[in-house]
Amino acid sequence: MTKVSAAEAAGGSRMAKLVTELRSLEARLQRGGGEKRVARQHDKGKLTARERIDLLVDPGGSLLEIGLLIAHDRYDGGAPAAGVVTGIAEVESREVVVVANDQTVKAGSWWPETITKILRAQEIAMRCRVPIIYLVDSAGVNLPYQGGVFPGKYGASRIFYYNSIMRHYLHVPQLAAVMGQCIAGGAYLPALSDVIVMVEGTSFMGLGGPNLVKGATGQEVGSEELGGAHMHNRVSGVAHYRVPDDSACIEKLRSLVRDLPERTRPARHDAPQEPARPPRDACELLPIDHRQPFDMEALLATILDDAPFEEFQADFAPEMLTGVGRLDGFKVGVIANRRGMYPAGEGKPPKFGGIVYADSAEKVSYFMDLCDRHRTPLLFVQDVSGFMIGTDAEQSGIIRAGARMVESMATARVPKMVLTINHASGAGYYAMAAQGFDPDFIFTWPTGRMGVMEGQSAVRAVHGPAIDRAAASGEAVDDETAAAIEHTRAEYDEQLDATYAAARGFVDAIITPDDTRAALSLSLRCALNNPAPHIGTFTLPDDA
Repeated sequence: MTKVSAAEAAGGSRMAKLVTELRSLEARLQRGGGEKRVARQHDKGKLTARERIDLLVDPGGSLLEIGLLIAHDRYDGGAPAAGVVTGIAEVESREVVVVANDQTVKAGSWWPETITKILRAQEIAMRCRVPIIYLVDSAGVNLPYQGGVFPGKYGASRIFYYNSIMRHYLHVPQLAAVMGQCIAGGAYLPALSDVIVMVEGTSFMGLGGPNLVKGATGQEVGSEELGGAHMHNRVSGVAHYRVPDDSACIEKLRSLVRDLPERTRPARHDAPQEPARPPRDACELLPIDHRQPFDMEALLATILDDAPFEEFQADFAPEMLTGVGRLDGFKVGVIANRRGMYPAGEGKPPKFGGIVYADSAEKVSYFMDLCDRHRTPLLFVQDVSGFMIGTDAEQSGIIRAGARMVESMATARVPKMVLTINHASGAGYYAMAAQGFDPDFIFTWPTGRMGVMEGQSAVRAVHGPAIDRAAASGEAVDDETAAAIEHTRAEYDEQLDATYAAARGFVDAIITPDDTRAALSLSLRCALNNPAPHIGTFTLPDDA
């Protein structure tokens, strides 16, 4: 997804500008290690990771890539996509998770963030109970960074723990294709899968390569004899299938997916319908200044089906929009922050949209409980600046109301998807299904801003006394304070950017308005494969 559509480029809006920048960054990252390394891969008779995935997914489909931007601003740009492509797609008309090592990036070796991406992919497979396919082509641990790869609870060993849980308890199908190197501890990833396919002449699987074996034992042995496709199929019995080339390997994987047991998931409630407004409208609906109000209903009309939307408690706490709509024919409960000013009752000051008050927290909590009882998936559309503060707010019991909202969200057993369109700030971000509460999927538009507060608020929090003293004296702040203020503001601007969050895995992906319906639909269909509670990374079935 690298081309800028006419819709995205329209109007010169804030969204259009950010989409153009995002597409440029995505294109650079999707090139992996560059043309020379791609050519080297082809010279060996091998396809690249992305070429393999293109063959794997159904015709007309594409990969919803998870974590493309991770680590893009680290290692001097030398680890595009952290050397591994992960995401969800349809193969043989069923949703699957894909993990593919990118051999063009440092021989597909594992950076610390590579582990993060593989674990997230496995968590999706476990949470959604969908097959996971590993396209293995990796030289193993990137040794200069082994301290961030090898040890720790969420180091490489966690991959094999998840392998084992999926295999023994969850019965999540795991299919592994060794399409290049598979060395040392990394060999346990295919070994703990259900099926292993190896490619003649180009694949190798072993706990140590020929050089290590010679150094450790003095034995001289070739790669094929030590760990090639023929040896592991004919002698060791570790592998299950042997194929002549990458294309045949991918076709074998597709046939294996085709032969998996049938699965059931809830059917669509209605026939899918296109949205009432085209996605391009979102570019103009969002104001240039992120602090300004906009029409949330109009924005949702670019995402949801053109079908009746049943707003829940429309006259109560209107700064929070709750209701049931349709997404690609599936029923979803929508929770969205409205922006603007809203009446709060006679004699009371108006309420600010984007702020969570005690009554709005109670409203959302009740709605989430209702959706949970009715098995209706939840879609959180975030533009939240936080909970209300001050004497009136505290006396209204906002702490208790906020706690109820958090508890209802955290314990809801239905699929939860998150889309940040503007702000994701303060405890309001937490209550609107923050990453720490394990939503099934969490996305942001390029306009998303994630942080504890906005830069100007941080300036007041840190430098307020100095600013107040200067104002009282009628003088400007001194040069040192002025420089500190600008440093704080610049630091917050950097950290609030959506690409900063994506680089650290705080969101699964940055998606554009044009991509949003397809991404949310595929994510929802993926999640609906699991009828069990959607709580935590995974929940063991009762008969485990």
